[in-house]
Amino acid sequence: MADAMATQATRAPLVHLDPSGADHHGEAARMRELGPVVRAVLPGDVRMWVVTEYALLADLVTDPRVSRDWHNWHALQRGEVPEDWPLLNVIRLNSVMSHDGAEHQRLRRPLIRTFTRSRVEGLRPRIEHIVTTLLDDLPNQAGPDGAVDLRQHYAYPFPMQVICELIGVPESWRPRFRELIDSVVRADTTAEETLAIQEERHDLWSRLIAMRRAEPVDDLTSALIAINNEDNEALTDEELEDTLWMLIGAGHETTLALIINATRALLTHPDQLAIARDGDAETWAKVVEETLRWDAPIGNFPARYPLEDITVGGVTIPKGEAILAPFSGVNRDPARFGPGADRFDITRPPTKHIAFGGGPHVCLGAHLARIELAVALPALFARYPDLRLAVEPGELTPVPSFMFNSAISLPVHLGPAAG
Repeated sequence: MADAMATQATRAPLVHLDPSGADHHGEAARMRELGPVVRAVLPGDVRMWVVTEYALLADLVTDPRVSRDWHNWHALQRGEVPEDWPLLNVIRLNSVMSHDGAEHQRLRRPLIRTFTRSRVEGLRPRIEHIVTTLLDDLPNQAGPDGAVDLRQHYAYPFPMQVICELIGVPESWRPRFRELIDSVVRADTTAEETLAIQEERHDLWSRLIAMRRAEPVDDLTSALIAINNEDNEALTDEELEDTLWMLIGAGHETTLALIINATRALLTHPDQLAIARDGDAETWAKVVEETLRWDAPIGNFPARYPLEDITVGGVTIPKGEAILAPFSGVNRDPARFGPGADRFDITRPPTKHIAFGGGPHVCLGAHLARIELAVALPALFARYPDLRLAVEPGELTPVPSFMFNSAISLPVHLGPAAG
């Protein structure tokens, strides 16, 4: 049996994944050409399997034989993954994202009770106010060449303010949280920085939890603590910290990247922008869904671990191996989305994508992200109808991360504001 597994592993092509994420879609297409399953070498010589086809990955994320619990990663348990490996800050969490079955349900219940649809819907007036304030200020952020970086002055501060207000992060702490999250997702984070991030985020969340225990307010942290006080299956402090860390990371990085990617797509596809401008709220919703499919904010997300040997696309992935989910890549799979899968087309017939994952671990914040985009995108193009890129599209530099997919800046010329 061991010889057979070794043979299967040998047959699966070995790919050195670009840690800088310089070409997410090109890399995904090349892996897809190599076969339905490949072996990827990540930074630090850590190896994971990659399922390259939409149908196979969609089945995998709902397969009960495949775990999200990092305790099931044999290489990590054997000490073969360095303690200072940067992605451990993403993988080794005690949150709803990294548990299965009854434990997953226990950790998810407090979030379902607090992070409710009505709470999210109730944020809409505040979201609209934040967007209006940021749009008012954009002309003041122009550099000497007249360009404004939409990432720095719109796409970043908007969702960061929303999620921090929701969680209850003090305003003075927010820049540091942003720096910590940036360091986690970047490919060039050093070993020393990785260990320091682990310590600092623990210290910050411990302090916030202590503050809200002493003086509860109307925020998500206080609400989760209140549930803990009345629940026999309460979250431990470590679980609460990791849950909040997951929420602040996913709660702003996804929306940030979506604003960047959608704006970039519309400005480089004037025919699609014209359709959006002439449309209604439903048309703008199609812009968001097509961006999620065509240029998903998550490039590659770690990780899942088979609880037994499984066969995917004719390849046996052994129990306890790690599997990387290339969400942005499979959402352009021609077998699922047709020969025009690489085309940005907001008139495309509705087709399900998996930009937010799937199965029991589907993203809890998807509804919030969609509401944020439903406000931020049409408001931007309505306020600045002559908005255009200040550089050639090929000059935009990707975020140096194989996990997240966006650009490190989006310089634009605003043009006159609408009256």
